[in-house]
Amino acid sequence: MPTAAGLYYFAHGVENASRPPVLLIHGAGGTHLHWPPQVRRMEGQRIFAPDLPGHGKSGGIGRQMISEYAESVMDFMKALHLRSAVMVGHSMGSAIALTMAFEHPERVLGLGLLGSGAKLRVAPVILENVAYQPTFLKAVQMVNEMSYSLQFPPRLKELAAKRLAETRPAVLHGDFMACDAFDVRELINRVVVPTLVICGTEDKMTPLKYSEYLCEQIPNAQLCTVPGAGHMVMIEQPSIVVEMLADFLDSIPYRAGK
Repeated sequence: MPTAAGLYYFAHGVENASRPPVLLIHGAGGTHLHWPPQVRRMEGQRIFAPDLPGHGKSGGIGRQMISEYAESVMDFMKALHLRSAVMVGHSMGSAIALTMAFEHPERVLGLGLLGSGAKLRVAPVILENVAYQPTFLKAVQMVNEMSYSLQFPPRLKELAAKRLAETRPAVLHGDFMACDAFDVRELINRVVVPTLVICGTEDKMTPLKYSEYLCEQIPNAQLCTVPGAGHMVMIEQPSIVVEMLADFLDSIPYRAGK
């Protein structure tokens, strides 16, 4: 797997210069693998899916501020000579995508926001338990239970918990600290790029009202709901999410070389 600016990443369709680059930005404690193959390998799209600092196969340490992660994404784009891209982020990744739109608007062609919100408050009990090794697994279990719908297969949920538990406690704690501090409600109506908001109707981490608020505040934003899906909507219903994203990406004007 290649690296850029110290970040490992998955790439698909990079030779297709006629399509806008798409950056898939994972959420707290995640890796590029949180984007299932159907999403990472969307037909006809040019995809880049990095592991954020301290996550997955990327070196370094995690961050405690969304703006710091946004700068890492900016460095990643510079290293790959990407002038602009469509930012598709899940949960914490959506906060990073939004921050890119505020701080580097010339770099953002569009926003795909999954399991998102203008504010991402984290329950104090999760913040407290994830910070200490003796209670870390308890926090992981709490987060995992809230991330999937009741219909999601129990065996797959167990595997997801195991993968999340492999995250270093300091990294996961930093991610949740960054999410808890994120609040762009006073800025959100400044977003001017095409925006697609996707939310599972059974999302317990960022309930549907968070996505509805985004669409009320972002001019011309489009809301797509996925019935019965939870917070990890792209894992539970990858085919539906791919269809939504593909239609959105096809709607974004793009001229090669921009």
